[in-house]
Amino acid sequence: MITKLLIALALMALCVIVHAIGTTGAFRRIHQTPALNDPGFWPPTWLLIRIAGWLILLHLIEISLWALLYASGQAMPNLHTAFYFSAVTYTTTGYGDLVLPEAWRLVGGIEALTGILMCGWSTGFFFAVVNRMYRSRPAETAGN
Repeated sequence: MITKLLIALALMALCVIVHAIGTTGAFRRIHQTPALNDPGFWPPTWLLIRIAGWLILLHLIEISLWALLYASGQAMPNLHTAFYFSAVTYTTTGYGDLVLPEAWRLVGGIEALTGILMCGWSTGFFFAVVNRMYRSRPAETAGN
């Protein structure tokens, strides 16, 4: 059990690395886009759509990493099932239609905690971008 927990902690650290690389890269690109300061509706909206898509892609990569662990460790019967279980666990939806073998159950809990942290990080990132958009707008267009 200790070995599985150490592997889960390493995978949590890998998720943090993936998220750090992804959000840092996005942050650098966002600062270069004129949509951030555009007073119109569509340029900033399309920027937010692209950011949301990018963040979801990061989460899907992280979910895939957990799924690979479950499939390779034979905690789930195949990769498709492991990906579904991982998505449900990472997002803390927890349908309960699939459960891990007893030796893997704490690993699932670590994935759920990791998912909460990564989703919170994404929310904070999204909020920071929206906040920056509103700070950079002239006072007369910020309320519209």
